[in-house]
Amino acid sequence: MTTLALSELLGATVYDPSGASGRVREVTLAPQEDRSRISSLIVKTKSGNRILPFSAVSAINGGVRTTTAAAEWPAVHGTEGLFLLERDLLDQQVIDINGRKVVRVNDVDLQVDAPKDKDKDADRTHPVLRVHSVDVGARGAVRRLLRGVAPKTALQALLGRIPPRSIPWNFIDVIETDPARRVKLKISYDGLARLHPADIADIVEDLAPDERQAVFQTLDEEVAAEALEEVEPKVQKAIVESLDSGRAADIVEEMDPDAAADLLGDLTEERTEQILVQMEPEAQQDVVELLEHREETAAGRMTTEFLALPRAATVQNAIDSLREFEGGVEVVSTIYLVDSHGTLVGAVPLARLVLAQTSTPMLSLTQEPLVLAHEGVAENEVAELFDKYNLQTLPVVNQQNRLTGVITSDDVISMLRAKL
Repeated sequence: MTTLALSELLGATVYDPSGASGRVREVTLAPQEDRSRISSLIVKTKSGNRILPFSAVSAINGGVRTTTAAAEWPAVHGTEGLFLLERDLLDQQVIDINGRKVVRVNDVDLQVDAPKDKDKDADRTHPVLRVHSVDVGARGAVRRLLRGVAPKTALQALLGRIPPRSIPWNFIDVIETDPARRVKLKISYDGLARLHPADIADIVEDLAPDERQAVFQTLDEEVAAEALEEVEPKVQKAIVESLDSGRAADIVEEMDPDAAADLLGDLTEERTEQILVQMEPEAQQDVVELLEHREETAAGRMTTEFLALPRAATVQNAIDSLREFEGGVEVVSTIYLVDSHGTLVGAVPLARLVLAQTSTPMLSLTQEPLVLAHEGVAENEVAELFDKYNLQTLPVVNQQNRLTGVITSDDVISMLRAKL
């Protein structure tokens, strides 16, 4: 395997069987067919720009040599469906999903696979060119800056002293802000979606506004919701405002109700209404109820997703409920018991279920003292309760002591971070 820099291929002379025919102006991929394999070269000839299919390239050595005449190459009439390496990749910001950061592309390393022996592969009598990695270090920048200025031998000697800094192509998510091109080129953010939501949030915060919008337009709603909850409030607000109300509603209804209410509470009343009317009725109701409370109170910080069972429930009932619960993991660290009126009567830490018999009454496993907060309690008092009792969750009750929500340690951390 040999490698070739994109900056070295651009401008290279192309020779057809009759002699010199032009110079390489662009190198293209057809992502819908193969994300890494070069599909064609755009060559500047005397008769205009023409597309040279890479299957017609016989060698890349001291220039590009072809098996077909320049007159046979079709003229360029637009580049729809093609990804152009110089235009769409050089100097662009891309996402390094392995390093969990945004990087700028200084050059592209291409892998040249020589033709195979005819007796081994009759269909491979020409080289194959693939995108191997992107150069994000000084080496690529210097190569492009001094190419054609410094003697080739001197440039090679200088580059040899600069350590390479490249990222494999399969670790790269390209950012495409044009929705139409994104669909045609089949650009998605599958790699990004596999990262932890907090890492996605860090990456998104480093992007320009239109790039953030592009990412959130294509991420799965659940992944987008988890990442949005981790984003700084100002950026969070900007992202939601940039999306159409339908897409914003799809994401917001996947968020924890308390986080969704906090977000919508920062938007204008008109924008909030646009999003709410497109949400599913159940999710809409949860958020609307929370929007009625002041954010700086316990009720304003709570989520309405929690697990509550009748006071007569057994451990088996709790296990069955856990299996069916669709809320966040952080809220089931404690299971609450309520009477027939919804009044809070006890709290059972999840850890106590592990060694208990399935027939054990949940009421016998309750934790004492029962720590709770009323809806109107100030958020600083909530933080003090978490600190004093080393809580993971805190139940919130109304004036009749009915359980209305739960505050998690994540909510408290987010609250404290916002005050920094």
